[in-house]
Amino acid sequence: MIAWWEGLLLVGAGGALGGLARFGLSQWIDSRTGGHFPWGTLAVNTSGALLIGVALGLVVDPSGASWLWLLLVVGVLGSYTTVSSFSLQTVGVAERDGPRPAIVYVLLTLGGGLALVYIGHALGRVVGGAA
Repeated sequence: MIAWWEGLLLVGAGGALGGLARFGLSQWIDSRTGGHFPWGTLAVNTSGALLIGVALGLVVDPSGASWLWLLLVVGVLGSYTTVSSFSLQTVGVAERDGPRPAIVYVLLTLGGGLALVYIGHALGRVVGGAA
């Protein structure tokens, strides 16, 4: 059993790592794609969805809150993927480019995220032997 303060430290440490990874990867991608469309955030959110799906597929009962689940899924991946940046950038795209590109961004993020969570979950179950 993990004490509440141990869980807090694990989530906090993972959150710091996930936030750094999100910032670094999204900046790196945006610097290579011109930064006009938020490809970096799209890549981060969809890759995070895939990784969360894999983690879910590997674990029988995520409510058990093992130290690894708290560190990697709640901490790292919870901080790595971000709806707040997605929402902010959707408004930015709509204001700058109009509603059509904003709708495309929303559909790519949500559709891609849902599809990749499903694929990741299936991959995790296959790798974990729960298929």
